[in-house]
Amino acid sequence: MSSNHSHENDSPQVSVGLYSDIRDSLKGKSRDFTSGSIPRAIIVLSVPMVLEMFMQSIFEVVDIFFVGKLGADAVAAVGLTASLIILIFAVGLGIAMAATAMVARRIGENDHEGAAKATAQAFWASIVTAIPVGIFALLVADDLLSLMGASSAVIEVGSGYTAILLGGNVTIILLFLFNAIFRGAGDPGLAMRALWLANILNIILDPLFIFGIGPFPEMGTTGAAVATTIGRGIGVAYQIWMLLNGSSRVHVRLKHLRLDLDILKRLLRISGPGILQYLVGTASWLAIMRLMSEFGSTSLAGYTIAIRVVIFALLPSWGISNAAATMVGQNLGAQKPERGERAVWICTALDALFLGILGAVFWFAAQPILGIFSTDPEVVRVGVRCLRILSPFFPIWAVGMVTVQAFNGAGDTKTPTWINLFAYWVLQIPLAWAFAWPLGMGEDGIFWAITAAQLALAIVAAIAFRRGKWKNVVV
Repeated sequence: MSSNHSHENDSPQVSVGLYSDIRDSLKGKSRDFTSGSIPRAIIVLSVPMVLEMFMQSIFEVVDIFFVGKLGADAVAAVGLTASLIILIFAVGLGIAMAATAMVARRIGENDHEGAAKATAQAFWASIVTAIPVGIFALLVADDLLSLMGASSAVIEVGSGYTAILLGGNVTIILLFLFNAIFRGAGDPGLAMRALWLANILNIILDPLFIFGIGPFPEMGTTGAAVATTIGRGIGVAYQIWMLLNGSSRVHVRLKHLRLDLDILKRLLRISGPGILQYLVGTASWLAIMRLMSEFGSTSLAGYTIAIRVVIFALLPSWGISNAAATMVGQNLGAQKPERGERAVWICTALDALFLGILGAVFWFAAQPILGIFSTDPEVVRVGVRCLRILSPFFPIWAVGMVTVQAFNGAGDTKTPTWINLFAYWVLQIPLAWAFAWPLGMGEDGIFWAITAAQLALAIVAAIAFRRGKWKNVVV
């Protein structure tokens, strides 16, 4: 009798336990990811990471929403500055990749002192990078916009925005860095809460500084940069407080802030290829935009809207991929590489399932989705073609996204860089040109080239991951 009663309650107990674990993770409570159920660990890691990725995407959307009320020149200034910030993102993400790998490995080894030291050295690397860039941007904001092709009208309304956003780039880099450290330590809830705080402040402050509501000065476009920098700055202050007061598994004390050249060298050795990895991918997408522009502004608009929709919808996938990176790093540290590998394939299966459903929705609902963003039938036609060619292959994208992040989590940032170079520059760009013009496929040729590149990336990344050299990377 008691045995049957126990079995009957197993499933509800598991559900309640999982719900409790997710709730604790959202609250910022730490847990061990080197033992216990792998699927459960992945879900507990992924939920706050997905919410974090969602909040990361909101900064620019909010700025564009409010700045859009100031006219086309203001919007152009925000768009051009976003292109410049890509370079800062590359540096921030490169250092963050290295920090994730090192902190996850130390936590897996149960070396909390080592994790705190790695965090402190990553902080110094970020500060040393950010300050010269900030000073340079403050001095030559006008020239930077001019270099990007801005008109005199755009420079007039936008130079203040560019100067403050790039001048305060330390908030961007540190927000990336500390959230990567929280993820690597297995504290994704803290990372999520830092971005929620930064975004809520940005949403509140944007209209106050832009339009001069109440006691706030009316700063126009510049006000958006002030609001965003303040929001990010307070988010960073919250992150630092969590690191200093022991709320995170990484507890940084003043003694850890001493320069350690050995750790700093290892950090820079890992982050260099990480920066290049991000730039390779970003530059290839800019090249695709350049090729699409040959078909005219309506085709470019259709592609731009479709890709923005895809990138936004892929955010949960990045959350799952980041969970895989944390699982790999921590389990390598715990001398459990097989558990880390198993976690990656489970993450891949979960991500492929999610993207398969998403792909089906996009394929069948492409027309109404594109109709939300444009009423121009030609823009919608191109966007629909883009979604319908890409979406059936979304499950394959999952393989590449998860395995590439797994390499990064192991501290092997070189392998994904080479894979990205091959997939995006050796294949995607030449194929896009060949399919579109010599083979006469037009815009469709570019969409098929993107699909072919993602397929190649997934195959090469999966084969390289199966070989297992990442298990021997020293961080």
